Amino acid sequence: MDDTIFAERGTKAEIETGDRLQPKFDEDGLIVCVVTDADDGAILMVGYMNGEALRRTIETGEAWYWSRSRQSFWKKGETSGQIQKVVEIRTDCDQDAIELRVRVEGNGATCHVGYRSCFFRKVEKRPDGSIGLVYAGGERVYDPKDVYGEP
Repeated sequence: MDDTIFAERGTKAEIETGDRLQPKFDEDGLIVCVVTDADDGAILMVGYMNGEALRRTIETGEAWYWSRSRQSFWKKGETSGQIQKVVEIRTDCDQDAIELRVRVEGNGATCHVGYRSCFFRKVEKRPDGSIGLVYAGGERVYDPKDVYGEP
């Protein structure tokens, strides 16, 4: 991995208000990445990047992530055709999180279970006091079996 494109972490002032990218990766070498729609600001998904995935994203203009479960790189949409074209990359003030503002190709869905956004349910307290999930994100855009085959 070529980490030379990222500046060494500097002083608090340099990190918080400076003009150099100094990402803070966690103990596993990852940084959280929030993905939003470049046009309407909707939160589409959350993923993780290591330095190489962030570098690939910057260089290609398409979103790359690190799969914690598979321990490998994945280019979003490589199988489904729902490539995330990066419009803008932002970091938070501590540089320990990344935001990708994207436009999604193909059918415009991001979620691997068929919805536009992975955030298609909301948490709700039920009258009996239990906590549940309620669908709140519209209809499925596609049937995952058509894209990924049988589970």
